[in-house]
Amino acid sequence: MRRERADAARNREAVLAAAARLFAERGDPERVSMDDIAAAAGVGKGTLFRRFGDRTGLIRALIEQRTEELRTAVAEGPPPLGPGAPARERVLALLDALLTFKLDHRPLTLALENAGVGSPYRNETYSVLHTQLAALLTEARKPLSDDADFLAHAMLAAVRADLVDHLSGNGMPEERMRAGLAALCDAVIEA
Repeated sequence: MRRERADAARNREAVLAAAARLFAERGDPERVSMDDIAAAAGVGKGTLFRRFGDRTGLIRALIEQRTEELRTAVAEGPPPLGPGAPARERVLALLDALLTFKLDHRPLTLALENAGVGSPYRNETYSVLHTQLAALLTEARKPLSDDADFLAHAMLAAVRADLVDHLSGNGMPEERMRAGLAALCDAVIEA
């Protein structure tokens, strides 16, 4: 793999920082143009398009950057999210961490989910977390583990940004969402 040039790395970080700031300020990625981002980052629009393709590619890069810490915590962090805790606790901790992430980054995760090809099912983070969740469900549901792959998809659907946005928008408190995730976790694992 070819190593990124120092100026390209600086430009990438400047673009991601500018995009994050502008998306946060305006509350909706649709209200931010690629011209706005290029100007705020101090790069040419061509650089932006070559590097990220379009706004969806830029949002995907931001989400990937922001989920890196979560992916690391799941793979090697301390319990209950990381190894060492019982599978049921890890499943619940993972779903809770994803709910928190979706609540904290709602406009970006909604924009990515609504972009079609930016589907949450077609990104590295979803794949990594699905694989981890399926493995935890296999461990927790022995000998009933044949359906762990499907159940992992179904449980991840419970923290989709569009559902989280819908529930929040209709006044459901975070505590109730978290209690619902715990109930779902118990129902799936103790079936």
